[in-house]
Formats: sequence, structure tokens, C-alpha cells
Amino acid sequence: MPYVAFTTLGCKVNQYETEVMEGLFQAAHYTIVDFQDFADVYVINTCSVTHLGEKKSRQLIRKAIKTNPEALIAVTGCYAQVSPEEVEAIEGVDVIIGTRERQRIVQLIEEAARNKSKINIVSDIMKPSVFEDIPLERLPVRTRAFLKIQDGCTNFCTYCIIPYARGPLKSRPLSSVRQEALKLIHAGFREIVLTGIHLGAYGRDSASHDVTLAAAVKAVLELEGLDRLRLGSLESLEVEDELIYLMKKNPKFCRHLHLPLQAGSDSVLRAMNRHYTTAEYQRLINNIRTAVPDIAVSTDIIVGFPGETNDMFKETLHFVEKMNFAKMHIFPYSRRKGTTAADYAGQVPDEVKKNRVQTMREVADKKSNEYIRSFIGKDMQVLFEEVHNDVVDGLTGNYIRVYTKNSGEIVRKLCQVRFEAIYNDGLWGTVID
Repeated sequence: MPYVAFTTLGCKVNQYETEVMEGLFQAAHYTIVDFQDFADVYVINTCSVTHLGEKKSRQLIRKAIKTNPEALIAVTGCYAQVSPEEVEAIEGVDVIIGTRERQRIVQLIEEAARNKSKINIVSDIMKPSVFEDIPLERLPVRTRAFLKIQDGCTNFCTYCIIPYARGPLKSRPLSSVRQEALKLIHAGFREIVLTGIHLGAYGRDSASHDVTLAAAVKAVLELEGLDRLRLGSLESLEVEDELIYLMKKNPKFCRHLHLPLQAGSDSVLRAMNRHYTTAEYQRLINNIRTAVPDIAVSTDIIVGFPGETNDMFKETLHFVEKMNFAKMHIFPYSRRKGTTAADYAGQVPDEVKKNRVQTMREVADKKSNEYIRSFIGKDMQVLFEEVHNDVVDGLTGNYIRVYTKNSGEIVRKLCQVRFEAIYNDGLWGTVID
């Protein structure tokens, strides 16, 4: 029985797609081993969001080749899609797939082995296509399951390569969303996270006005046996009123939204081709918090965007200070060849970007600590996930990491917990039910 190893860079969508490919190999009677181990086939699922992601992708390709020079090497994902010629130039790569037709990966690997030839099937991603609906055959051993329901993006933010790596919008049929969610529930998963490249655009490519993200959420919430449903990242302008209504009324729908801001300066937002102002964003968040008071709103911030002056950066600092985000992910701007912003004047020096990242992270840590501290003394349900020696940890619905003493079989269970103190990156609590 041949051995296959996988490694994944990038987002939750990439992680989900790796799990799908693992299932295809397992169905073909391959044994899955760790990427560090000796294998007959290595699959590198790459990322192209930043130049660092591409660099790591190349390093992992070469690492696999070094581990077993005789192995078959398959490279897939966003970096393979946007730069197939660079991947093909790496000596030892056998199969290059990109971001679609991954249902053929086993067939292509075996074809390359038979013919001792290199195969590159990367094609024009901008041509219209349908959602690549590959069922999960191998279910990962976790408490939470990610379910990809959407692919593609047409926002064309000036800094982002993803539309060129993923192509136009593609939505998973509602019937398939239900079917896959039910499979995950029957497999014992307690929480399902709906993910997509442009999740809020789910259904926009459908001929039916009834196919929306709210409809997909409703369809999964109605399934018997589900404990929790969570959403991946959403564009702020795509938060439908019905989504907030469902979150307010249904306790299974996690009170957590990740809404990328990217910048707190309107000048920078315009240069990024983001389709909102800071005032519109703030108004939306205020309305959401009024409807769902204990909601966690997390966000992404890019610092050092071309043309971002010290005053513009201070605008962003001031804005995020008053927005009180539960969590912030901070990124230095990464110049991506093929994007509009790569040719902008006023590229910010790396040292300045580094300093701005550090300053913004200090604000992020302060605000996160304030948000977490506000729950001390309160009770909330926690879905426990992992044991580390005598401590077990898990997440609340609003995405606070909670730790408690390992007092029995509480992993993979929802428990009522009273929060007592700040601990590590979250709270220490006592199970009261």
C-alpha cells in the first residue's frame, strides 16, 4: 500500500481542501503519513496571499523532494494557480494542479508515475465554472469541522492576488451543504464552521434569489444533532439582517463575526478598493452589537499599505481603539506581483511596516484583554477540545479560549463554565454543569 503525505499553507479553505484530497487518496487505498515521514507521494497545498507564503511553499516542495528524491510531488493551491511556471521550474515536481480539478489528483499522480512525465493542468481560472463539489471521504479527528460552501472572489481589492487564484464566484448547492453537514454531524462533530473565499457572496452566482448565506445557515441550523454553527470571515457590507436575526434567536448560532476592516483611514480604504467608509463600518458594528450585545467582532488590519502616511496610520490606530475588537489579526502589506497596488507609488519601507505592526499589535492585545476580562464572573457554555497534561481547553461561542482542570471526560462536550480569571490567551474557569 503506497504512502502519501500532505502539508498545507494558508487559510481554513485550504485546510478543508487538503482534507478532501486526503479522502480521495484514502479511498484509493493509500496510507496517509506525516509530512516529515518517508512517503511515496507528497502533496503540497500552497498559499499565495503573501510573498512569504510563496517562499514557504517553495521551501516545503524542496523539503519533500529532499526527504525522498524518488517520490512523486504534487503541487496544488493558490501559488500553483498564479505562478505555475515557477512551480514547474522546480526540479522534481511531477504534478501541478492549481485551484480546481483536484478531484483528479490521484488519477494524475498515477498517470505521472506510469508515464514518467510531468503533468501541468493549470488553466485559465477566470473562465466561468461551477463549484467543485467533492464530498469529504476522510473525516478528520477534531471537535470542529470546516465545511467549504463557496469559492472565488470578484472584489479585486488592489492588494489581493486571490481573485486571480480562485476566479469567479461559485457556490455549493444548498442540497450538498445539507448533505455534507449531516455527514459531519453523524460523524460526531459538535461544531460546524462554514467557510469560503468570499463567504458573504454565497448564492450570488445562483439563478435563484432564495440561495443566500442566510439560507445556508438556516439549512444547517435545522439539522438534528447539531450543537454549534459558526461562520468564517465575512465582508462587513454582506452581513444580512436575517443573519443577525438568526444569531439573536438561535443559541446554536455562535455569536462571533470576523469582519475584515483592513484600514481605519478612508484614504487608505479607497486606495485598497474597499467598498465602505469607516463611518459605514462603525455604524454596522454598532447595529450588530445593539442586536447581539455579547457578540465577538474580530477583524484583519493591513499596515504599511502604499501611500499610508504616519497620519493615516494614526487614523487607523484611533479608529480601532474606539471599535473595541475582540481580536485583531495584523499584517504588514505584502507586495504581490499582478495586483494593482504593486505598482503604486509610495511603497512603505519594511522597517516602517515592522514598527507599525508592533504598535498595532500592542493595541490589539490591549483590546483583546479588555474584552476577555469583561467575562470574568460570568457563566457560558464551552466546547472543550484538547487536553494538555492536567488542563483541558476549548472555545466559547464568542471565540474566547477557556481553560479548566481536566476532571474527567469533558473533551468534545459542551459544558457550562464559570469564568474566574485571565489565563494564557483566554480565561480560567470551573465547570459548573
